[in-house]
Amino acid sequence: MLFAHKRFVLLAGLLFAAPLAMAAGAAPTDQRPPWMAEVRSAKPSVNEASLTGQTQEQFFRLVRQGEYVYRAAGCYGCHTDEKHAGKPLAGGHALATPFGTFYTPNITPDPETGIGRWSEQDFLRALREGLSPAGDHYYPSFPYPSYTKLTDDDLRALWTYLKLQPAVKQTNRKHDLKWFARARSFVGSWKSLYFTPGAYVPDAKKSAAWNRGAYLAEAAAHCGECHTPRSALGGIKNGMHYAGTRDGPENSVVPNITPDRKTGIGRWRASELAEYLETGMTPDGDSAGDLMAEVIDNGLKYLRKEDRAAIAEYVLSLPPVEHSVRKAKKPVKKEEFE
Repeated sequence: MLFAHKRFVLLAGLLFAAPLAMAAGAAPTDQRPPWMAEVRSAKPSVNEASLTGQTQEQFFRLVRQGEYVYRAAGCYGCHTDEKHAGKPLAGGHALATPFGTFYTPNITPDPETGIGRWSEQDFLRALREGLSPAGDHYYPSFPYPSYTKLTDDDLRALWTYLKLQPAVKQTNRKHDLKWFARARSFVGSWKSLYFTPGAYVPDAKKSAAWNRGAYLAEAAAHCGECHTPRSALGGIKNGMHYAGTRDGPENSVVPNITPDRKTGIGRWRASELAEYLETGMTPDGDSAGDLMAEVIDNGLKYLRKEDRAAIAEYVLSLPPVEHSVRKAKKPVKKEEFE
């Protein structure tokens, strides 16, 4: 989810095992992006807290943790049809891909058209295994291959937060897919080739900050879903992690963000990358493109400073891959200057 990412579709804990938003001594941020004004305040009621068997303060901390995961994972941008003034999280956002157009679902607590009848276990299975409550396979336009790496604590916190949002009655729109991608059995075969469920496992040989960055980038922000080229079947290409693609969402060019000095971001310092994730400004004074700008404005810039630094440390530690993705410019006809 870094430079031109559209959240396809939406953290090990801070020091290997602590929940994402609850690092020791780290207070939840009070900043909110503009769109959060449309989403219900994270402060729970006494009644809501009592239903969970927790104190109000415990429940409040859980909800704020869920809000943090929500921002990092890009839930709002994917599940809100801003182009047509859609209600927050009510779905309908179009995702154009080589397999056709996917329309994101309603994830508000509406019991008829949203996820209001889901159990917590239904939610965990959806993100961990890519399965609906009925056992149907979800298309990987929903980035569960990355979300499966989220910890149970962060998944439960996100579930708690989503349950507090306003319910919107809006029927999900059917996907408009090419004939060969319409059968759900195709997805089951795809998963057998490209999907490995399971939470992120920290690398004991790496630092806590590196593991934190890896968790944020690989699980929550799911950077590789857009920044890695795919095969004809839609699977991630081996050896090309974060190397960029010409076939990104909405026909966009998604840049190479490996540390390759020629075609990637190998000339960037970690501090410059961390600043980019907050401001959208590149070291040469350019700014993030429309898709990545949304990712930053709706989420990444509200992460804690140390989290953006951790992402930068992780990304710049990856193997450099020389892979140019810039599309050749069309030659200008002579008569255009006459």
